[in-house]
Amino acid sequence: MSDTGAAEPESSTVETPDGASLALRVLPVADPAAPVVLVLPAMAIKAKFYLPLLKALHEAGLSAATVDLRAQGDSTPALGKGPDFGYRALIETDLPAVVDALGKRFPQAPLHLFGHSLGGQLALLYSAAEPDRVTSVTTIGTGSVYWRAFPVKRWAEMLVTAQYVGLLTRLRGRWPGGGGIGPMTAGVMIDWARYARTGRFRPRGSTRKYDDLLREVSLPFLAISLDRDRLGPESTVRFLYGRLRSASITRWHIEKSSGLTHIGHAAWIKDSDKVAPVVAAWITEGKSPQ
Repeated sequence: MSDTGAAEPESSTVETPDGASLALRVLPVADPAAPVVLVLPAMAIKAKFYLPLLKALHEAGLSAATVDLRAQGDSTPALGKGPDFGYRALIETDLPAVVDALGKRFPQAPLHLFGHSLGGQLALLYSAAEPDRVTSVTTIGTGSVYWRAFPVKRWAEMLVTAQYVGLLTRLRGRWPGGGGIGPMTAGVMIDWARYARTGRFRPRGSTRKYDDLLREVSLPFLAISLDRDRLGPESTVRFLYGRLRSASITRWHIEKSSGLTHIGHAAWIKDSDKVAPVVAAWITEGKSPQ
């Protein structure tokens, strides 16, 4: 257990090489060598949303941090105020800068990533490209958005959604929000739509072959799926993790019998006090959730 009490997170900013300023919040425990968990938010969700999870991880004895993704929350420039960007900037510019900052703040501590939805995609792709900088990855509500990864009865719906999102984004120059997806820059949504249509990770402008990197990464992963999650149903989580051929994968499918009362794509945060101890035990002891 943590011995620093119910402290409030430290706030700072991480400057990226191309001029973005990312809002970082850190809740450290006293042990400088304790694992650090970096929580990566879902699309259009502010990092403050994850403070209950940070505090629960802290209570479980881990240092915890979260960051507002580029153009989200308190990060600047705000959405629509800066240049366009896509997955490449998030993975290849922003995450290295955040990981560097945490490495300076916790030089003795191993880094573990925890990603929600889009944040989980970013965690997977970053860890596949930079496996030496990450000790493990946990994702929740993160599945493949490829239309064939969904239950068969939803194939037509998801294929039409992918085409619609890509077309509307190009016409308007950004995604205005809708269908459970908040407002977002054009680049991210065009990358998202391409992934949804093809099932391949091919961020615009990147030279990395992410699908190959995912097949080769051998880190430990904890894949958490949520019962009746329409945005990331269990079939999509299985499809995505099926790409990680060399990894050590632990699955945790959360149903009512799991002891949580808030089961949904984002509602799980209300049960952070139940999720965090399970994740912490997996990180520190290799203990399976089931």
